[in-house]
Amino acid sequence: MVPVDAMANATFSGDLPPLPAYTLEPMPRLLPFISDFVLSLILPHLSYWVVSGIFHVIDTLDLFPAYRLHTPEEISARNHASRGEVARDVVIEQIIQMFTTAFLSYTEPMQMTGMEDYDVAVWAQRIRVAQRALPTILSLVGLNAAALAKNMSTSHPLLAGALAGGQYPFLTTELSGSGGSGSATAAVPAFASWEVMLAKAIYWGVIPLFQFWFAVIFMDAWQYFWHRAMHVNRWMYVHWHSRHHRLYVPYAYGALYNHPVEGFVLDTAGAGLAYKLSFMTPRMGMYFFVFSTIKTVDDHCGYALPWDPLQRITSNNAAYHDIHHQSWGIKTNFSQPFFTFWDRLLGTMWQGDTTLKYARDRNTAARKTAAAAAAASTNGNANGSVNGNGKAATPARLSTPTIDEDSESATTGTDEKTSTRRKSARSAKKSPKPKTKTSRA
Repeated sequence: MVPVDAMANATFSGDLPPLPAYTLEPMPRLLPFISDFVLSLILPHLSYWVVSGIFHVIDTLDLFPAYRLHTPEEISARNHASRGEVARDVVIEQIIQMFTTAFLSYTEPMQMTGMEDYDVAVWAQRIRVAQRALPTILSLVGLNAAALAKNMSTSHPLLAGALAGGQYPFLTTELSGSGGSGSATAAVPAFASWEVMLAKAIYWGVIPLFQFWFAVIFMDAWQYFWHRAMHVNRWMYVHWHSRHHRLYVPYAYGALYNHPVEGFVLDTAGAGLAYKLSFMTPRMGMYFFVFSTIKTVDDHCGYALPWDPLQRITSNNAAYHDIHHQSWGIKTNFSQPFFTFWDRLLGTMWQGDTTLKYARDRNTAARKTAAAAAAASTNGNANGSVNGNGKAATPARLSTPTIDEDSESATTGTDEKTSTRRKSARSAKKSPKPKTKTSRA
């Protein structure tokens, strides 16, 4: 890449400090042994499996039973998908996400560096120009900015300069001419130290935070309305979203267990559009993808850990989203992955205590597990250790319900039952009444 030199102060009047020269060059790698492009492809998914692996170890060793949302028996008794099926579908979605990330990367120009001081100076000039409105603003409340500036010129010269509308005649610097080392120098205006500090805060802090905040808000809105639509529209639920709800008891690496179409629409496209519309840099976009991925894993971890920072900074956490995975809460708590704003605004947040409902589900799962164990034991005792063909008997296996068996009609309770009764009543009204024949004497 050929460096680009630029001198710049032609766009501003001569009473403003000049903008510095800059030289553009490619951004150095974040890690010296791997390109940022390859890193952006693998880092979100690496973080997914590392974080979910930690929760899997916690789950397997039962390290924090007091903070479990569900018992181990519930995972085996209530979930309708094996762990192998979940891992397979997650890998499929991650492959789709890698191709999407590659496409987004190729649509971006190469990230360059060297222009940062120039951009900071541009913001410092804007701050200087904005000070010109200060005397007018102060006059609206009856204050004489010129008199105040004169009184403070000795004790607080920088404050006096700001009150005077950004006039700092005592701040100058030497600027060399363009004729080489022997050319003459000239005194030009310079920035005040507070202007440079404020400009750096805007450039390095305020703007990135605003971009990140916009991406979060956009992604929350995108996922809420698509997620809710997939519950309202029965076709989308049955064909796409019901697969995710085969996990009544979520666990960490099942966070991206989705139908490929749903995974692309809800997660991949939403995050990609948030990145593009917020005008993030490629490196900042990589950080955003990693953060949103870890947040999604944490929301499905199955634990309410009081020391987990991701579960403390917002009320949209594992306990909140877990309610949505239950048959009695499936029509509520659609918001994900960051905040609960849309649920609060549109009245879809779960209201009421869940203690008795969780206790009922735990007891039901315990009974199913005990019944399955008893049935297997009884079957083994009845058949003996050897069957009629002289081969060892195989214990009976519990069948895994298909996606059709796990449709929303089986999980939404009285709402669906009421709807079915109403449809039956309407059908009965439409069907003609049978005619009876009467005989005459």
